[in-house]
Amino acid sequence: MTSRPEALRELEREVGVMMRRVRRVIAERAHAVHPELQSSSYLMLGYLLDQGPLRASALCAVFDVDKGAISRQVQHLVDLGLVDRTRDPADGRATLISVSEEGARRIHDVVEPRRKWYDERLGDWTADEILDFAATLSRYNEALGG
Repeated sequence: MTSRPEALRELEREVGVMMRRVRRVIAERAHAVHPELQSSSYLMLGYLLDQGPLRASALCAVFDVDKGAISRQVQHLVDLGLVDRTRDPADGRATLISVSEEGARRIHDVVEPRRKWYDERLGDWTADEILDFAATLSRYNEALGG
Protein backbone atom coordinates (compact mmCIF):
# COMPACT_ATOMS: atom_id res chain seq x y z
CA MET A 1 0.00 0.00 0.00
CA THR A 2 1.25 3.47 -0.91
CA SER A 3 1.74 5.89 1.96
CA ARG A 4 0.15 9.34 1.92
CA PRO A 5 3.57 11.09 1.68
CA GLU A 6 4.47 8.89 -1.33
CA ALA A 7 1.11 9.65 -2.93
CA LEU A 8 1.61 13.38 -2.40
CA ARG A 9 5.10 13.19 -3.96
CA GLU A 10 3.59 11.45 -6.99
CA LEU A 11 0.89 14.11 -7.20
CA GLU A 12 3.52 16.88 -7.07
CA ARG A 13 5.52 15.17 -9.81
CA GLU A 14 2.53 14.77 -12.11
CA VAL A 15 1.31 18.31 -11.46
CA GLY A 16 4.81 19.54 -12.29
CA VAL A 17 4.72 17.68 -15.61
CA MET A 18 1.30 19.14 -16.34
CA MET A 19 2.42 22.68 -15.46
CA ARG A 20 5.46 22.48 -17.75
CA ARG A 21 3.27 21.17 -20.56
CA VAL A 22 0.61 23.83 -19.98
CA ARG A 23 3.21 26.64 -19.99
CA ARG A 24 4.60 25.36 -23.29
CA VAL A 25 1.16 25.01 -24.86
CA ILE A 26 0.08 28.49 -23.72
CA ALA A 27 3.24 30.01 -25.18
CA GLU A 28 2.64 28.16 -28.47
CA ARG A 29 -1.00 29.25 -28.60
CA ALA A 30 -0.13 32.85 -27.77
CA HIS A 31 2.41 32.93 -30.59
CA ALA A 32 -0.11 31.34 -32.98
CA VAL A 33 -2.72 33.99 -32.12
CA HIS A 34 -0.18 36.77 -32.71
CA PRO A 35 3.64 36.55 -32.87
CA GLU A 36 3.96 39.37 -30.31
CA LEU A 37 1.31 38.10 -27.87
CA GLN A 38 2.64 37.33 -24.39
CA SER A 39 1.51 34.15 -22.63
CA SER A 40 -0.05 36.03 -19.72
CA SER A 41 -1.98 38.23 -22.13
CA TYR A 42 -3.19 35.14 -23.99
CA LEU A 43 -4.79 33.84 -20.79
CA MET A 44 -6.49 37.19 -20.25
CA LEU A 45 -7.69 37.24 -23.85
CA GLY A 46 -9.23 33.79 -23.46
CA TYR A 47 -10.92 34.80 -20.22
CA LEU A 48 -12.37 37.91 -21.83
CA LEU A 49 -13.68 35.83 -24.70
CA ASP A 50 -15.42 33.46 -22.28
CA GLN A 51 -16.74 36.09 -19.85
CA GLY A 52 -17.61 38.99 -22.14
CA PRO A 53 -16.79 42.65 -21.58
CA LEU A 54 -15.21 43.35 -18.19
CA ARG A 55 -13.68 46.24 -16.32
CA ALA A 56 -9.96 46.16 -15.62
CA SER A 57 -10.73 45.89 -11.90
CA ALA A 58 -12.51 42.57 -12.52
CA LEU A 59 -9.43 41.29 -14.37
CA CYS A 60 -7.24 42.37 -11.43
CA ALA A 61 -9.38 40.26 -9.11
CA VAL A 62 -9.51 37.21 -11.38
CA PHE A 63 -5.79 37.14 -12.18
CA ASP A 64 -4.65 38.45 -8.78
CA VAL A 65 -2.52 41.09 -10.48
CA ASP A 66 -2.20 44.78 -9.65
CA LYS A 67 -3.93 47.41 -11.74
CA GLY A 68 -0.69 48.63 -13.34
CA ALA A 69 0.15 45.17 -14.69
CA ILE A 70 -3.40 44.70 -15.98
CA SER A 71 -3.28 48.12 -17.66
CA ARG A 72 -0.04 47.21 -19.42
CA GLN A 73 -1.45 43.86 -20.59
CA VAL A 74 -4.68 45.48 -21.80
CA GLN A 75 -2.71 48.13 -23.68
CA HIS A 76 -0.59 45.39 -25.24
CA LEU A 77 -3.77 43.62 -26.39
CA VAL A 78 -5.24 46.88 -27.73
CA ASP A 79 -2.01 47.63 -29.62
CA LEU A 80 -2.19 44.18 -31.23
CA GLY A 81 -5.82 44.77 -32.23
CA LEU A 82 -7.05 41.85 -30.14
CA VAL A 83 -9.27 43.76 -27.68
CA ASP A 84 -11.43 46.87 -27.76
CA ARG A 85 -12.18 49.40 -25.05
CA THR A 86 -15.66 50.89 -24.77
CA ARG A 87 -17.45 53.04 -22.23
CA ASP A 88 -19.38 51.12 -19.61
CA PRO A 89 -23.06 51.96 -20.22
CA ALA A 90 -23.70 51.50 -16.47
CA ASP A 91 -21.02 54.08 -15.57
CA GLY A 92 -19.73 56.42 -18.27
CA ARG A 93 -16.53 57.02 -16.28
CA ALA A 94 -15.56 53.34 -16.50
CA THR A 95 -14.25 51.36 -19.44
CA LEU A 96 -15.13 47.85 -20.53
CA ILE A 97 -12.60 45.60 -22.21
CA SER A 98 -13.79 43.05 -24.75
CA VAL A 99 -12.25 40.80 -27.38
CA SER A 100 -12.28 42.39 -30.83
CA GLU A 101 -13.67 40.56 -33.84
CA GLU A 102 -10.10 40.02 -35.02
CA GLY A 103 -9.09 38.67 -31.61
CA ALA A 104 -12.03 36.26 -31.52
CA ARG A 105 -11.24 35.02 -35.03
CA ARG A 106 -7.58 34.47 -34.19
CA ILE A 107 -8.36 32.61 -30.96
CA HIS A 108 -10.89 30.40 -32.73
CA ASP A 109 -8.31 29.58 -35.43
CA VAL A 110 -5.92 28.38 -32.70
CA VAL A 111 -8.30 26.69 -30.27
CA GLU A 112 -10.25 24.50 -32.68
CA PRO A 113 -7.20 22.57 -34.01
CA ARG A 114 -5.99 22.14 -30.41
CA ARG A 115 -9.33 20.64 -29.38
CA LYS A 116 -9.10 18.23 -32.31
CA TRP A 117 -5.59 17.30 -31.15
CA TYR A 118 -6.91 16.61 -27.63
CA ASP A 119 -9.71 14.53 -29.11
CA GLU A 120 -7.20 12.43 -31.05
CA ARG A 121 -4.88 11.97 -28.05
CA LEU A 122 -7.75 11.07 -25.74
CA GLY A 123 -9.51 8.97 -28.35
CA ASP A 124 -9.77 5.94 -26.07
CA TRP A 125 -11.29 8.00 -23.24
CA THR A 126 -15.08 8.11 -23.02
CA ALA A 127 -16.89 11.42 -22.57
CA ASP A 128 -17.66 10.32 -18.99
CA GLU A 129 -13.97 9.68 -18.29
CA ILE A 130 -13.08 13.12 -19.61
CA LEU A 131 -15.77 14.72 -17.43
CA ASP A 132 -14.62 12.70 -14.40
CA PHE A 133 -11.05 13.90 -14.92
CA ALA A 134 -12.27 17.50 -15.33
CA ALA A 135 -14.28 17.15 -12.13
CA THR A 136 -11.24 15.82 -10.28
CA LEU A 137 -9.14 18.74 -11.54
CA SER A 138 -11.88 21.12 -10.45
CA ARG A 139 -11.93 19.56 -6.99
CA TYR A 140 -8.13 19.81 -6.82
CA ASN A 141 -8.21 23.47 -7.88
CA GLU A 142 -10.95 24.26 -5.38
CA ALA A 143 -9.02 22.56 -2.57
CA LEU A 144 -5.98 24.71 -3.35
CA GLY A 145 -7.96 27.92 -3.32
CA GLY A 146 -9.53 28.27 -6.70
